[in-house]
Amino acid sequence: MIYLKLLRESLIFAFNELVVNKVRTFLSLLGITIGIFSVISVFTIFDSMEIYLHNSINSLGSNVLYVQKWPWMGGEDMQWWKIMNRDEPTLADLETIYRKSELLEAATYMAGTNKTLKNGNNSMENISVQGVSYDYPKIMSLDIENGRFFTEMEANNGKGIALIGSAVAENLFPGENPIGKDIKIGGHKTYVIGVIKKKGDDAFGNSPDKTLIVPVNYLRNFVNLRHSGGTAIAVLAKANISNDQLRDELTGILRSAHRLKPGKEDDFAINETSVISKGFDSFFAIIGTIGWVIGGFSLLVGGFGIANIMFVSVKERINIIGIQKAMGAKNFFILFQFLFEAIALALIGGLLGLLIVFLLVVIVNAAFDFGMVLTLGNIMLGITVSSAIGLISGFIPAYQASKLDPVEAMRSLS
Repeated sequence: MIYLKLLRESLIFAFNELVVNKVRTFLSLLGITIGIFSVISVFTIFDSMEIYLHNSINSLGSNVLYVQKWPWMGGEDMQWWKIMNRDEPTLADLETIYRKSELLEAATYMAGTNKTLKNGNNSMENISVQGVSYDYPKIMSLDIENGRFFTEMEANNGKGIALIGSAVAENLFPGENPIGKDIKIGGHKTYVIGVIKKKGDDAFGNSPDKTLIVPVNYLRNFVNLRHSGGTAIAVLAKANISNDQLRDELTGILRSAHRLKPGKEDDFAINETSVISKGFDSFFAIIGTIGWVIGGFSLLVGGFGIANIMFVSVKERINIIGIQKAMGAKNFFILFQFLFEAIALALIGGLLGLLIVFLLVVIVNAAFDFGMVLTLGNIMLGITVSSAIGLISGFIPAYQASKLDPVEAMRSLS
């Protein structure tokens, strides 16, 4: 209880000194405030970007593999001229995968093109038209606000029906319910059966709002799938099946279907979202280092500022230290008294820096549709770093104060 009482008195004494010396306190914590603001604001911006990117990547499915012509990532040894001569995945490949795979949960064929859409006098140019097979909603995120998805029979028959994005609905059918009405895709009459819920752009600039989804067999009426570009077969693994297991199975199935001899390289690529995630992880690791460098100089200046102020504070209070020691104050009481003052200075500066970051987040979120987030991890990082700077900066002055001889200290009264 005596030790707790001494600690409490040390804290009270330290805070009283901070309140009495307002100008010195303000100047001391200014450097820490700027430093913490610099570091945490950089981390907040890039953490928010990272969350945004990962959410966009995860929408593609972490346990989904994509059979495509081109690999998503290629090294220096990638022979692009050979890859360019490959065929696009075909609907026959999809049928073969469905027939022979034992590890898949679902698979869908996806192909796309850009077309002009018309409804009477209303038109939209360069709109993404996606042709997909029936199991598309089982694999990809698809929120239908109004209407329905096409049936398996409609998909197989290639019926002229479509789901349209919210922006397409607003532009082609202003103030109307588009369900049951028709639009023209390059002269082909297509009936609207559903409207996709509004989402906005993802991190890659793609948006379902300006998209039109049709059965892939209907898309074949105005697109040559072999030369459309960007064709893919998305394959979802069963529960408890790893991507590596599914990849090995798909590789065997497709090599057999394409009659590739042993030793001959694959004429297809199997991609997964982890490749993109790893690339961004390394990028954000570099950005994190830059953030520390940017804020590190401010934190260093702030730390020196606190150390300098604490040396001045010790010098000013030598006589008080002598009186305290003469009255029986232990060395640790003096040490903690000055350490608490240094830590409190740095912590207040850190909290002010975090407050400024929080206000920045609120302003950005109010002005832009970005969704910046000040994470708990960054808040704890700011508190921890500022406290550590206070501890390190204040230790030597506090230690010197604790080791003062009471007689020599009291002589300063004369």
